Amino acid sequence: MKSIYDCYTLSNDVQIPCLGYGTYKAAADESAAVICLAIEAGYRYFDTASFYGTEKYLGEAIQESGISREEFFITSKVWKTEMGYEETKAAFARTVENLGTDYLDLYLIHWPLPTPDYKDWKTLDIETWRAMEELYKEGKVRAIGLSNFLPHHIENLLENCEIAPMADQLEYHPGYTQEAAVQYCKEHDICVQGWSPIGRGRMFGDKLFLELTEKYQVSPAQLCLKFAIQNGVIPLPKSSTMERMKQNQDLFGFEISKEDMFRLRTMPQAGWSGEHPDRERVY
Repeated sequence: MKSIYDCYTLSNDVQIPCLGYGTYKAAADESAAVICLAIEAGYRYFDTASFYGTEKYLGEAIQESGISREEFFITSKVWKTEMGYEETKAAFARTVENLGTDYLDLYLIHWPLPTPDYKDWKTLDIETWRAMEELYKEGKVRAIGLSNFLPHHIENLLENCEIAPMADQLEYHPGYTQEAAVQYCKEHDICVQGWSPIGRGRMFGDKLFLELTEKYQVSPAQLCLKFAIQNGVIPLPKSSTMERMKQNQDLFGFEISKEDMFRLRTMPQAGWSGEHPDRERVY
């Protein structure tokens, strides 16, 4: 990968950019201004979700940009309360209306369980996935996938699906690399994307980070994002200033050594958000 426009190829041959822009809380001022800035900064891959409340603002920003829809890669997600066959179809219709488009590049199930104590999640996931498969067959979605699904959740779908998931979005950053889930996805040709790729800055004071940012003359955020890319994971950073947006794209002029990659992959757990699909949120 030599620029943010270089792509991975999903299992169905759809091209997906190696770096995206996460829109969670990107419209806190209830305007499209920050997303417009991200487009100006050069981002073309945008990750949103019905839960984020940013679909409408992303749609506005794309329209205001004057850039054709086909130049963008847009991902959205069906939320926990929207799961089920009919509910997913209805959620998709709301999403594309909010975005002002008639198709998505990638549509994901946001979480495998509505709540950690939900007993019949396997059936619910299968019914939700059946709706995703139909949207894909109808050409309304170019690719379908998952978010926060761990191997045991994915196995349930693989045993009951016609079309295998093409992507899985996981929390991913140094200090929380979810090695088992990432390895499982790679073995099953499922593209991994990383949310919270800089761990909300929680690891930045770690002595290894201080050493490596000095060694490579990069910011802690750049170190995290390059770490993801070198591991074949698509990072989805969010920033609100042009300077940070540009800095987060400036990842291709340095390479983290094999030794330092191993050090980052094996550092003690740090920066975890507290989110886990099978457990109550830890604050």
